[in-house]
Amino acid sequence: MNRFLIRSSLVALAAILAIAPALAKEDSSKAIATVNGKAIPKNRSDALVAAQAAQGRADTPELRKAVREELIRREILAQEAVKKGFDKKPLIQGEMELARQSVLINAYMQDYVKNHPISEDAIKKEYDTIKAQLGDKEYKARHILVGTEAEAKDIIAKLNKGEKFADLAKLSKDPGSKERGGDLGWATPSSYVKPFADALVKLQKGKFTETPVKTDFGYHVIMLDDTRELKLPSLEDAKPKLVQRLQQQMVEKHLLDMRSKAKVE
Repeated sequence: MNRFLIRSSLVALAAILAIAPALAKEDSSKAIATVNGKAIPKNRSDALVAAQAAQGRADTPELRKAVREELIRREILAQEAVKKGFDKKPLIQGEMELARQSVLINAYMQDYVKNHPISEDAIKKEYDTIKAQLGDKEYKARHILVGTEAEAKDIIAKLNKGEKFADLAKLSKDPGSKERGGDLGWATPSSYVKPFADALVKLQKGKFTETPVKTDFGYHVIMLDDTRELKLPSLEDAKPKLVQRLQQQMVEKHLLDMRSKAKVE
């Protein structure tokens, strides 16, 4: 019955072990159990229950009972680990400190995000920016990538003589598309590097580039198979991902600001 708790978080176990000395100073009257005379503080139970609640489980007496049993098992294992001297090993101490830091960092970041909500205007602006970048069309393209301009010109000459693009694609240096006749699937121009995208949007359906297209990857011969209207999710449907994206950007900026002010020697 308790296996889901055991599997759920070895990291959480490490974190609990890491902060165990501080927890041990708590009033034993708040303990949920004692193991070999050592109290298990109630806040450990609260932490695991909260973690389960975050995954959608209800805080029930049955869950509390399962959590108590899990913490007893962990305490038994932790005591045995201490007896074996694992808490004195430098590498283990380092891992415990990292786990402790992870708990603190996670709590700080959650608090920071909570106190800096993303505005509706910011969400709308991000949506409009992404929409403008993607454009209103998708392109189904093929390409053949070679190392030199001369090779690319030779392929173009063969295409003009009637050889099939799919057959010549076997010469491509792109392993991801060469076995599919050079097919790149449906994508927006913004998915490609600029020289490639610029050449692609100028092509007519069924046509290929008459001159090699140079990028950092080599020389491309590009063929346009088809185009279609790009269907984007509505602002409301995209909102959760947009909020997550903006929160990540906000947190990254916050970290960079703190890093610039930190005294590092």
